[in-house]
Amino acid sequence: MTALIWLIPLALGLGFLGLVGFLWSLKSGQFDDLDGAGERILMDDDKPLPPRPQAVLAEDDDEDADDDGSGAKSL
Repeated sequence: MTALIWLIPLALGLGFLGLVGFLWSLKSGQFDDLDGAGERILMDDDKPLPPRPQAVLAEDDDEDADDDGSGAKSL
């Protein structure tokens, strides 16, 4: 029974803190635009990427002519 003397005020205090936090979030505008973020993610306003220049591939040297095709280089 003595536990209730501590638990009831503790529960009321936590409830009051939750209410104060909720009222603060209402006042600061946390719930003003709930659908805006969900709709903004779907909008396609990105600029297209510029075309990438083609990479110039280097010609194989003559020293790699004895390559067996495995892709491994010998020391």
